[in-house]
Amino acid sequence: MVQQVTKGIKISVETTFEGSFYKNYKIQYAFGYTVTIENQSKDSVQLNARHWEILDALNNIETVTGEGVIGKKPVLKPGESHTYTSGCLLTSPFGAMQGHYNMVNFTTTKKFKVTIPTFKLSAPFAIN
Repeated sequence: MVQQVTKGIKISVETTFEGSFYKNYKIQYAFGYTVTIENQSKDSVQLNARHWEILDALNNIETVTGEGVIGKKPVLKPGESHTYTSGCLLTSPFGAMQGHYNMVNFTTTKKFKVTIPTFKLSAPFAIN
């Protein structure tokens, strides 16, 4: 598990290897990740958008941006947390993800970014 706190918002990420399969004659490696967003600040905040950079061992980078997370824009009061699970496909058994969430502080009405720490994706059979 990796963790990081930015402006009172703690991000924790755990990963799993889901398996591999062939799609269009290319092997794909499926990974899952569970993110917990915990509000350790004294203000209520809302997650509005996400930005991901997904890197595989072949130096391919995929950028993913969008509103909310899995169709939600959670509001977190002080002490509250939101957990969700998602996934990605890589063309290699190793990779990494990093990014940020765009959030708004309801007390100050200011927008801010929360860093998602870099986390590794690795298929257990490929670990030396």
